[in-house]
Parts: sequence; C-alpha cells; structure tokens
Amino acid sequence: MTGKARRSMTIFLAVVVVFLTISLVLYPEQAFQAGTDGLKVFWDAVFPSLLPFFILSEVMLGLGVVNALGVILEPLMRPLFSVPGAGAFALSMGLAAGYPMDAVITAKFRRNKLCSRIEGERLLAFTNTADPLFMFGSVAVGMFKSPSLGMLLAIAHYISAFLVGFSFKFYGRRTERKEREEESFTRETRTDKKGRMFSRAILELIKAREEDGRTLGKLLGDAVNDSIKTLFMICGFIIFFAVLIRVLTEVGFTSLLSYPLHSLFALLGIDPHLIGPTLSGIFEIDIGASQASQVAAPMVQKFLIVSAIIAWSGLSVHGQVASVLTGTDIRMFPYIMARMFHAVLAAILTVVFYNLGFGNELAHTFFLPTLWSGVTPTSAHWLVSWTALKNWADLLGITIGLSLLVYVGSRFRRRAPSSR
Repeated sequence: MTGKARRSMTIFLAVVVVFLTISLVLYPEQAFQAGTDGLKVFWDAVFPSLLPFFILSEVMLGLGVVNALGVILEPLMRPLFSVPGAGAFALSMGLAAGYPMDAVITAKFRRNKLCSRIEGERLLAFTNTADPLFMFGSVAVGMFKSPSLGMLLAIAHYISAFLVGFSFKFYGRRTERKEREEESFTRETRTDKKGRMFSRAILELIKAREEDGRTLGKLLGDAVNDSIKTLFMICGFIIFFAVLIRVLTEVGFTSLLSYPLHSLFALLGIDPHLIGPTLSGIFEIDIGASQASQVAAPMVQKFLIVSAIIAWSGLSVHGQVASVLTGTDIRMFPYIMARMFHAVLAAILTVVFYNLGFGNELAHTFFLPTLWSGVTPTSAHWLVSWTALKNWADLLGITIGLSLLVYVGSRFRRRAPSSR
C-alpha cells in the first residue's frame, strides 16, 4: 500500500469511528440492549464450550502431546491437505469447538515452528468451521425448531470445508519451496523419519516436553491465564459487533448496503426478505442466522442463506482470528478468500442435499447425544462443555484411526514387491 493510499485509509477509518461514536450517543438504549444480548450469547454458549478446549490445547502443547500426534497423523494430513500431521489436532479442535479455536491452535503452531507460514494459511483455510453444537443446537433446534435441519447444515458445511482444504493444497507451492530452503519449520523435518511411527512419536513427545521445561503447576497456570485472556478478547468482539449491527440498523446504514444485493438476489431468484439477514450475517453469524429463521421466505432459501452465513462466519469472527494471529506472519487475505469460497460451496451443497432429501429426524443424533433432543445450548452450561469434549474425542479418535490405516497400507505396499 502506497503512502497516499495509507493516508486515505487512515482518514476513512477516523471518519467511520467518529460516526459510530456519535451514533452510540444518539441511540444509547438500543446499544445497551444489543451489548447485553451479545454478552448473553458469550456467557451461555461461547465461554463454556471454548474454555475447556483452550486449556487443553495449552496443556497438550506444553506436554508434547501435539508433537506426538503430528507424527501419528502425518500420513493422513500431508497427502490430503499438504499440512503437517499436527494439523489434524487443529482440525479436530475446530470441528468440535468451532471458531476461532482453529486460529488459536494454528497461531500456536506457527509460533512453535510446527508449521510454515504457507502451511498455516492452508490450515486456517479449511479448519475454520462451526461446531456441531452450534448447528444442531443453536440453529436447528433453537432458531428453526427443527432438529433434522442440523444434519443438512452439517453435511454441507463440513464437505465444503474439506473441498476448500483440497483446493488450498496447491496454494503457495513456489513460495513454500523457497521458505523451506531458508528455515526448518517443523519438528518432523528435523527428526529422523526412520523407525516405527510410535517410537518416533514418543521421541517427539519427550523432546517437546524437555524444550518446554515448565512444571505442571506453571503449565496449568499459564494455560488458564492465557485461555481466560483470549476468551475475554472474543467476548469483546461479540459485544462490539452486536452493538455495531444494531446501531447501523437504527441509522439506516444497512438499508444503503442492501441495494447491491437486490440485483444479485433477483438474478438468483432468492426472496428479497433475506437481504436483511444476509447483511447481518456478514457482520455477525448468530444475528444473521436468527434473522433468517424468522423471515417469511421459502424454506430452502432460508437454509441456503444460513449455510452461507455459517461458512462465512462473520466479520466478528474474522476480527477474532486477526487478533489471535497477531505476532505471527500468517496473512488474513488467503483466509478471507477461503471463507468466501467456503460460503459459496456450502450454499450450493445445501440446496443439492436438500433436494436429495437429506435431513431426516433421526440424523441429528449422529453428532449429539439423545439427551440433546429438544434442548438448546443455553439451557445447561455443563452440557455444552461435555458435548463439545465428547465430539472432539470422537473426531480425534476417528482421525487417528484413518491415519493408522493409511500408514499400515503404505508400509504393506512398500513390502509387497519383495515378497514376490
């Protein structure tokens, strides 16, 4: 960015901030109510579901567990997505706990030299997913009163995320080769890959633990302290964007933003009543999805918009991601491009699977236990945390099993010619 462009951007941002500040003064009651609603969302759903994962991730990194998992999961993650095996840890955490868990883990990987910059950007591109708890509990049951919708949204969301991951496998190949010549990025590249997988995994665990050097008490204390700090940062973003959307709506700014969407929605045959929820979803995922569930529009179009909003994840989440990436060289532009691609793919697949009849009433029990039927995530904090942890354990177990199958298969193929 040139000096002139930078000055223009500074002036523009200053005008925007002054405008928003004046708007808050003019609409204090609406801003206060929006802030209260945002805080409730954080306390009822975000805090109890993310806190255990934040603490666990810190402890597992300090103990070297993630490094050991990187060795075990390398046979699966490297061929599929061109990322280190430890990327499966970020993937499972993101799938179970939702955003911005993946960004927190990816930033830690980069700081600990467990991935290169390009690998971090690839990883962030497809691990930024909503958790099943949100899609099945908050959206399907809480907003649409339809548990069967959860499976439709989940299938479209996760398949499209993996397609984004496959696509980004080829991203940054030339830059990556240059970077590898300048720096040793991963512990796997510095470790002799000869020997059995589990032996190498144990060696990596011991090496990482020795390099960390903190006592267990110090490690737990740092984990809790860092987790609370990150969560309150997330809380601030949720409240700020909740207030921002409400104020922009009160001053009529969202109506101006809606004009470009009228032509696009008319071209695609989408009900214009969904323009408002789409705009809200661009800023904040919960608000946009909730508004989409309440408008009078064809059901499949409401599902399409909600699916795209969930994949996009909202500027509020993007702000959280940018904040946790501070101090790393991972860039936001590839992440934003991936979110747009994910949103388009998720919307298309939602329509396809809806027309194929996906979303029966029993399917939602695949991710959530039967005790979740008819229960929203805000009804019990312990249930939110327990379900998220169970999902993570299941997902990580399945991933490890797949990686072991790939590893055993590759060893068998290497030995096959010698037995002839």
